[in-house]
Amino acid sequence: MIDTKLLEILACPACDSRPPVTLDGDTLACAECGRRYPIRDGIPIMLVDEAILPDQGGHETSGSSGT
Repeated sequence: MIDTKLLEILACPACDSRPPVTLDGDTLACAECGRRYPIRDGIPIMLVDEAILPDQGGHETSGSSGT
């Protein structure tokens, strides 16, 4: 699905320390903040606005959480 060399250079764009992401099913997951970035048609979508937050339970939603 995702090339190993590409995985080595990808990092979470939301975290200041730019931690690496790991393949987690059909997403790339950040171990530091827990965001998961979707992979669509074999292309990782590394946009913070497209990330699935840990409290979303795997469902992509738009809008604010109200917390």
